[in-house]
Amino acid sequence: MDPLPNDGKSKNLGVLRRLVALIRPHKGRFAIAVVTLFAASGLSLIYPMAAKQAVDVGMNEPTSGKLDALVVVLLGIFVVHAVLVWIRHYSMSWLGERVVADLRGIVVDRVLVLPMAWFHERRTGEIVGRLASDVTTVENIVGSELSLALRNAVQLVGGLALLIWVDWKLTAMMMAVVPPLLLITMWFGREIRKMSKQVQDELAGISGTIQESIGAIQTVQAFVRERREASRYRDGVERVFQQTLRMVKWRASFFSAAMAAGYLAIAAMIWLGGRALIAGDITSGELTAFFLYTFMVAGSLGDLAGLWGSLQRAAGATERLFAIIDTLPDIRDPDAPVALPAGGGAIAFRDVTYSYESRPDVRVLDHVDFEVAPGQVVALVGPSGAGKSTILSLLFRFHDVTGGEVQLEGVDVRRVRLGELRRAMALVAQEPVLFSGTLRDNIAYGKDGATDAEIERAARDANAHDFIASFPDGYATVIGERGVKLSGGQKQRIAIARALLADPRVLVLDEATSNLDAESESLVQQALARLMKGRTTIVVAHRLSTVRDADRILVMDRGQIVEAGRHAELMAAAGVYKRLVEHQVISDEAGPLEREA
Repeated sequence: MDPLPNDGKSKNLGVLRRLVALIRPHKGRFAIAVVTLFAASGLSLIYPMAAKQAVDVGMNEPTSGKLDALVVVLLGIFVVHAVLVWIRHYSMSWLGERVVADLRGIVVDRVLVLPMAWFHERRTGEIVGRLASDVTTVENIVGSELSLALRNAVQLVGGLALLIWVDWKLTAMMMAVVPPLLLITMWFGREIRKMSKQVQDELAGISGTIQESIGAIQTVQAFVRERREASRYRDGVERVFQQTLRMVKWRASFFSAAMAAGYLAIAAMIWLGGRALIAGDITSGELTAFFLYTFMVAGSLGDLAGLWGSLQRAAGATERLFAIIDTLPDIRDPDAPVALPAGGGAIAFRDVTYSYESRPDVRVLDHVDFEVAPGQVVALVGPSGAGKSTILSLLFRFHDVTGGEVQLEGVDVRRVRLGELRRAMALVAQEPVLFSGTLRDNIAYGKDGATDAEIERAARDANAHDFIASFPDGYATVIGERGVKLSGGQKQRIAIARALLADPRVLVLDEATSNLDAESESLVQQALARLMKGRTTIVVAHRLSTVRDADRILVMDRGQIVEAGRHAELMAAAGVYKRLVEHQVISDEAGPLEREA
C-alpha cells in the first residue's frame, strides 16, 4: 500500500481511499447497505410532501376521504422505511466490525514480521494502544459515521432539489449562507485534526508507560516506586485531559458556529416564507413543505459538518495505523529465495562486520571468520559487549550483516526464506519466554500439530515431566503471564522441551544455565545434553564451566575473535580466556571451574 500523503486535504482523501480498500473485499454487503440507505433516505424525502398534501387537503376539502387515503399510504411507507433502515443499520454495523477485525489482523501481521530494530525504537504499550484506540476510531467511521454521511448527503441533495421545485426564489436566499458555513467547517476541521492527533499520540504514550510499569511490577514494588509510577501515569492522563479539553472547546465552537449559521438560515426562511404566503405567492401546504425541507437540509448540513470533524479526527488515527502497515521490513524474504540444502547444520561466518544503524561508525563485529562443522559444539565466551549476542542475532537474521556473509549449509542466510531459516534452528535463552497458556501449549509451541505423546516425550527428555505431573492439572496447568507460576529451573526445562519438540538442525544456547541454583542447573544440564546430541550447537556463556567440554571455544573481545581452541589449549596459551577463567575462580567461592588449571 502507498503511504498516506502529507498535506491535510490529501490526508483526508488518503483516509477515504484506504478505507475503501478495506471495504472492497466486502463490496456485496456494502452494496446492500448503500442501496437500502439510498432507498430509506429517498423515502424520508416524501414526508414533507405528504405534509404539504395534508395541509392543502385539510384547508380545501370538505371531507376527510383524501386525508384518510393519504394516511394509509403513509403507514405503508413507514413500514417499508423501517425495514430498510434495519437492513441498512445491520449491514453498515457488520461492515464496521468486519473492517476492524480485518484491520487488526493486517496490523498484527505486519508488526510480527518487522525487524528487531523497529521494536527497539517503540514501546510495547504504544503498539497495543494503536490496536485499541486507533482501530476503534476507524470502526466508528465505517460502521456508523459513513452511513450517516451518505444518508445526510442524500437528504441534502434531495432536499435542495425539492426546495428549488417548491420555490426557487426562497431557496436562492437560503443558499446564501451555505458557502460561509462550508468555509467554517473546513477551517475548524483542520484544527481539530491536529489536536486529535496530539491526543492520540499522548494516549499511546501513557499506555506504554503503564504497561511498562505493570510488566515490571516486581521491580516497582521492590524499590517502593508505586507512587512514582502512579504519579507518572496520572501526569500523563492529566496532559491528555487538558489537550482533550482544548479540542472539546474547538469542537463546541465549531458546532455552535455551524448551528448558528443553520438556524439563521431557518429564521430568514420563516420571515421570507411568511411574506410570500401573505402575498399569495405560495400555498400553506407549499410553505409547510418548504419549512420541513429547510429543516431537513439544515439538519443534514449540520450533521455533515460534524461528520467532517469526525473524519478529521480519524485521519490522525488511520495515518498511524497505515504507517505501520506501510512499513516495509528491512529483514524479509528474498525476491528469489534459495531452498535450504539438506545437512547437519554447517555454519560459517565469512569476514562478517556489523554496525548498528544508529551508530554506523562503531563496529560491533569486526571481520569475524569462523566455521562450525555439523554436529560440533562451539562455545562463544568473552566479556560483556564483546559481540556474542550479535552473532546469534545475525545467525537468526534478526539483523543483517553490514559486510561479509553468514552461511547455513553453505548458503547465505539472506538468500533463504526467513521461515525456513529459523525453523532449522532453536533458541534456549537465559530468560526463556513462556506464554500465559498451559504447559502443554508452551511445549507445543515448538511444533505445529504436536501430539500429546510427542509433547510428553519432549518433556521427559527435558527432565520436566515429573514436576509437570506433580501439578493437579498436569499438562493443562495454566502458568500465568511469562510463566510467573514456575521457578527458573522449571521454566528453563519447559523451554528445552519446546526446543526438543522443534527438532532443529542447529541449537543455540544463550546463557541457558546462568541464573540457576546447583540442583536446577544439574537437571537442566542433563536435559541440554540430550538436546545437543547429534546437533550443531552454539553456546554463549559467561560461566565458563558450561563450555569446558565444547569441541571448540571462540574467545571474543571488542567484536573480534581473539582466541580459538579447546579448554586445555586456551588455558595453556595464558591469554584472554585464562584471564576470564581466573577472574571467575577468584570471584566465585563455589569454584566450579578447573582450579587445577
